[in-house]
Amino acid sequence: MKDLASKSPNSIFRPSALSLLCFCSGSFFIYYELMRLRLVVEHDSETKRWAAFFPELPGCASAGDTEDEAIQNAKEVLELWFEPTPVDLSPGAKVLEVALT
Repeated sequence: MKDLASKSPNSIFRPSALSLLCFCSGSFFIYYELMRLRLVVEHDSETKRWAAFFPELPGCASAGDTEDEAIQNAKEVLELWFEPTPVDLSPGAKVLEVALT
């Protein structure tokens, strides 16, 4: 376990992993459980390029000139897909964080 009390929460959390944050004896600890996603990679004979997409994440897709490039680009797109975006909240609305268990 790594003591993370000195780091800001924004620099700790990685959206591509499920996490649990614990506060124990004045220190924060974070535990990660990997989130597994399917990545479909296929060659397009018309464009002569590789396509890659995550079926469970609408719009989370990429491409590349090689299979490896398509996979690498898909990983980058996955990180961007999970980045928080600003939300205008109505009075009384709350923003909550949830995790799959």
